[in-house]
Amino acid sequence: MTTANMITLARIALIPIFMYCAISEGAQGNWIALAIFAFASLTDGVDGYIARKYNQITDFGKLVDPLADKLLVMSALLILLEQGVIPSWACILILAREFTVSSLRSIAASKGVVLAASWWGKVKTVSQLICVMYLLAGFDDIMLGSLSLQNLLVWIMVFFTVFSGYDYLRRNFGLIKDGLVK
Repeated sequence: MTTANMITLARIALIPIFMYCAISEGAQGNWIALAIFAFASLTDGVDGYIARKYNQITDFGKLVDPLADKLLVMSALLILLEQGVIPSWACILILAREFTVSSLRSIAASKGVVLAASWWGKVKTVSQLICVMYLLAGFDDIMLGSLSLQNLLVWIMVFFTVFSGYDYLRRNFGLIKDGLVK
């Protein structure tokens, strides 16, 4: 087992601990959950750096690393949904994008094509992490005219999530168009 893969598995192992803290009563649980989420998010960059620098890129890592990222973010979003902090439509759109891109990656893999993360996918990830961390922090909402900062961050996160999904589909439509064209 490579160091990069062990870090990725550690990120997955942190998810239930994060979830337990996030659903615990009181501000202390929220702050601990936020710290765990932030630390786990940072490990994503660390495992990728180690994998590239020390030539530890594996098929296992290619499968598990994006899965770990999605599990971490989706667990946070679903907890925030349950707590009434984030609207259901935002979670549905984010889930739909993740399933769509994962399915597209599966189709690509079956055809021997690897879909690398795009620049928009990286922007999506950063917007999700910033939004989730802000929401987990539980700050009093700041009003920006008629829109709250919380709502603005959710809209930005959803925009980049949906746009990056559109970008993946647009750039790789040739992989799936065979059922549409005769």
